[in-house]
Amino acid sequence: MIIRKPFDLHYSDVTPRQLYMDRRRFLAAGSAALGALALPSSMVADTKLGPLAKSPFSIADKETPLAVISGFNNYYEFGTGKEEPAKNAGSFVTRPWTVSLEGEVVKPKTLDIDAIMKLAPLEERIYRHRCVERWSIVVPWIGFSLSTLLKQVEPTSKAKYVAFETYYDPKQMPLGKYAGIKIPYIEGLRMDEAMHPLALLCVGLYGEVLPNQNGAPVRLVIPWKYGYKSIKSIVKIRFVEKEPPTTWDLYGEHPGEEYGFYSNVNPTVDHPRWSQAKEQRIGMESGIRTPTQMFNGYADQVASLYTGMDLKKFH
Repeated sequence: MIIRKPFDLHYSDVTPRQLYMDRRRFLAAGSAALGALALPSSMVADTKLGPLAKSPFSIADKETPLAVISGFNNYYEFGTGKEEPAKNAGSFVTRPWTVSLEGEVVKPKTLDIDAIMKLAPLEERIYRHRCVERWSIVVPWIGFSLSTLLKQVEPTSKAKYVAFETYYDPKQMPLGKYAGIKIPYIEGLRMDEAMHPLALLCVGLYGEVLPNQNGAPVRLVIPWKYGYKSIKSIVKIRFVEKEPPTTWDLYGEHPGEEYGFYSNVNPTVDHPRWSQAKEQRIGMESGIRTPTQMFNGYADQVASLYTGMDLKKFH
């Protein structure tokens, strides 16, 4: 059983984004010469992403401070504590990196991350992001619709689902053996979910490439589902005919008892150990909770995907 400490960070404790960035630039300037000598030329690259297209999918909510987004994460391969991934993922190697696309497709292929980033103009999408542990954030993610990548391999009529697998290397991720879940981490979406324009293939946030602890170099962001569906550090995408297994669906003594395959944000479906009816926005005053919105507030866009489904049964 993994016991997590309660999150007690107050907004007043969070470093303002501008101060964080100024400090980062100062430290970068002071170490740039030594860093350039120590690293291969292919590893010395600007972390900025741009220019970025304006996305019609963005919301107007106040963004969560960058210091919170980059310092409070779930990435069990780098530790089960929320602060551990930021401390332990710094040396994680994300170049070179390839993603294989295979299964029920006409043109299976393996693409380099840099080729993937050139498939479509990058855009910034400000999305709500909801974790099953009752907290939420608002993040300016950077990427493009997942469908742009999936269409590259021409899925066949047999492709009903899309299965995703994350990277795992025990040498780089020695804490993975203490994760308490089966790894490598696996996730899945129904084909129509994966092809929905809101489903984001993400390569950055706040104008820069993804920090390692946030899923570098490429991850998903599925804003109407709980955060664990937004799989990090993807290396394999497989198109399949039957519903694929997922890490959290397999967790526990009986499949599906902890989390189901769909994992749509639903205030009427409780987690076995807590209610999902309310949420706490990280970075706001502690203790202030607001009612959870169906589909995390994206019902107008995605509710039609689930017409006729019992969303308590298929949770």
